[in-house]
Amino acid sequence: MLDILVNLLGLGLIAGIVWWFWLAPKRHQSKAVEAQDKLRIVARDGVYEPDRIRIKAGEAVTLHFYRQDPTPCAEWVLFPDLEVSAQLAVNEETPVKIPATESGEYPFHCQMQMYRGTLLVE
Repeated sequence: MLDILVNLLGLGLIAGIVWWFWLAPKRHQSKAVEAQDKLRIVARDGVYEPDRIRIKAGEAVTLHFYRQDPTPCAEWVLFPDLEVSAQLAVNEETPVKIPATESGEYPFHCQMQMYRGTLLVE
């Protein structure tokens, strides 16, 4: 009987972790921010700020990531659909070059997909 209770508790904890990190609704809904000459994207407290960035289609752009979170999860930013990635140093600005891209929505995230954002190309 105790074995069943421990197993059910373990499954409940696993379900809670999956929901918290991957299925829970976003903490905030933000408007897309236009990428200006030197837009800074800050990685802290489990989110990118801003997390929705709008750029023009067909134009290359450089995004500037500033990592405040020293945890290993925030160490990399990945744009899988664009085949772009960059290692982010703690408390330093890291330029990330985005090539000229077609219109669409391109997700970006850390290697564990806990930090998440969207690049809107219009």
